[in-house]
Amino acid sequence: MDLGLRNKTALVLGGGGGLGRAIALSLAHEGANVVLADVDEAALKRSAQEVEAAGARTLSLQWDLGDLAAIERHVATIEAEFGGVDVLVNNTGGPPPTPASGQPAEAWQKYFGSMVLSVIAITDRVLPGMRARKWGRVITSASSGVVAPIPNLAMSNALRLSLVGWSKTLAREVARDGITANIVVPGRVATDRIRLLDEAKAGREGRTVEAVAAESTSSIPVGRYGEPKEYADVVTFLASERASYMTGGVIRVDGGLIAGI
Repeated sequence: MDLGLRNKTALVLGGGGGLGRAIALSLAHEGANVVLADVDEAALKRSAQEVEAAGARTLSLQWDLGDLAAIERHVATIEAEFGGVDVLVNNTGGPPPTPASGQPAEAWQKYFGSMVLSVIAITDRVLPGMRARKWGRVITSASSGVVAPIPNLAMSNALRLSLVGWSKTLAREVARDGITANIVVPGRVATDRIRLLDEAKAGREGRTVEAVAAESTSSIPVGRYGEPKEYADVVTFLASERASYMTGGVIRVDGGLIAGI
């Protein structure tokens, strides 16, 4: 199946991490130009090498999403190189594990800025170009916590859920411009983030990481953690021409983990 992504330009936020790198590679294999953005320069370099090896035109930007003033400069660089952003993958890092109560206001403000305001502001910056071209995809990676809140991940549950309401509203506003907006919800996908969460839980409960992981996978109907590529390929399909009638959705890639309908 031709996904219609050849020579489209995709901006992948968090492109140095496990999910971001997998998404970038999946898009590259479909012929898209890939712009990688990440604050971690070493991770960014590794991702760029893999994406270039896949044959894609690539641009790497060391980008702190908490710095809203940097958005104009970075997007202008992309426009000068590729003409504009056709596919925006809003993929941000998550906050540390926390309970819902007792967190300082400064922490909420910090992660609201990097996880929510940055996504909204970057999307606002690239939307005019998408509207002018009558084609665009805005795909926001969230967490299973937006459907079933995860204990001790209160900040992530709350902040990512705000993006669900924003994306659904945006989808209705831009649909007639040929632009779709969707949320993608990963379950437990085998990335460094999941490993760190398993380690944190093991430390809190005085258990081994292996025991925590075994308990975790036992709750997943398919019996294992997902692979980053499995998640990335769903994102790439949503980015494609073939998904032009899918918008305003919350798509789960969770191996059946979330029990609710």
